[in-house]
Amino acid sequence: MTFESTVKIQGQDSFLLGSRDVELALTRTGGMLGPVTFFPRDDEPIQPYAIAPWAQESLPADVPPMLRALRGDWFCSAFGENGEPYRGQRLPPHGETANREWREIDSGETNDGCWLRLGVDMPLQGGVCHATTALLANQSIVYQRHDLSGLTGPINPGHHATLAFPTGQGAARLSFSSLLHARTYVEPTARPEDRGYSWLQTDQQIVDLHAAPCIDGSTTDLCRYPARRGFEDLALLCADPAQEFAWSAVTFPGQRFVWFALRDPKQLASTLLWFSNGGRHFPPWNGRHVNVMGIEDITAYFHAGLAASCRENPLNARGIPTSLRPDVRGRLSIFYLQGVARVPADFDCVADIEGHWRDNSIVLRAASGAAVAVHCHLDFLRTGTLPGLALQ
Repeated sequence: MTFESTVKIQGQDSFLLGSRDVELALTRTGGMLGPVTFFPRDDEPIQPYAIAPWAQESLPADVPPMLRALRGDWFCSAFGENGEPYRGQRLPPHGETANREWREIDSGETNDGCWLRLGVDMPLQGGVCHATTALLANQSIVYQRHDLSGLTGPINPGHHATLAFPTGQGAARLSFSSLLHARTYVEPTARPEDRGYSWLQTDQQIVDLHAAPCIDGSTTDLCRYPARRGFEDLALLCADPAQEFAWSAVTFPGQRFVWFALRDPKQLASTLLWFSNGGRHFPPWNGRHVNVMGIEDITAYFHAGLAASCRENPLNARGIPTSLRPDVRGRLSIFYLQGVARVPADFDCVADIEGHWRDNSIVLRAASGAAVAVHCHLDFLRTGTLPGLALQ
């Protein structure tokens, strides 16, 4: 187990945390998780997360810190563009947590694992966020809990995992746990007058993820990626809250691994899919952000921001939460885990993720019938605690 504070990685001052199976960096700006290397001692280590191609470039002063650091996964409060003020405050894109400077609170390690706790002030929202990232020995999983305190109103939180995909049409396959609803946003993700392009039809319910409606009347498969080169698109998937846990998974058959993320759907109700494949032609994007996809687990109204998420909108009108309220003391906690598993050659696509709570494992089951067991402390999603580690 290792911890180091701080080293400049891909243009950003970063905290380092590592175990035998996972080595990760967390940026000081925005608290972004990335790069992350799974199985770093193997001949073929796995680095699933994307890092923006401008990471080490000099950018104009008006570029938000979040966009400068853009990489991996980060916690958003409040999630979205936040162009509209809420209660007189206009928050930065994806909130203060994604743009301000994080500081080390504490860290530690035992024979069971290691952890790092960072903190950031949220003066516009009147609160503080503490983020604890933990690794367990002999596991290829990153556990994270975010504890917010001092809040005086609702928030629309989210994790913004951003993955890099291999070149080749449909080289990876996506799958998700049981859904209640799926749809596109009421407006295009990008507009030609702004030097951006989108392909999905706006404001449409998606009945079949393999046949989402497009602007030319055709349909497209949202479960295979890369796809739709030259376009930026969003689709929102709303999880069934009755599940013990909700999951998202991406199978990379050519590289023989699966990336997965697990959550409590009562904490993070939906998954926003951001298909970013060269559809933005303004700086710093300039058409070069390609083969990237955000698999963003949120409780929010798409990317519209805090104000739109807190008022009545088409999702909460259907009973799908788009914001959360802290307790009477202004506190709220979000528990989340994401990891990687190697899979055999006949593992085509995740069909299900089974939870085995008693023996602390999950089983990835493929459509082909193949199965892979993964050590995973599932109870973390309920308690935010891990054996042998002081996470609170």
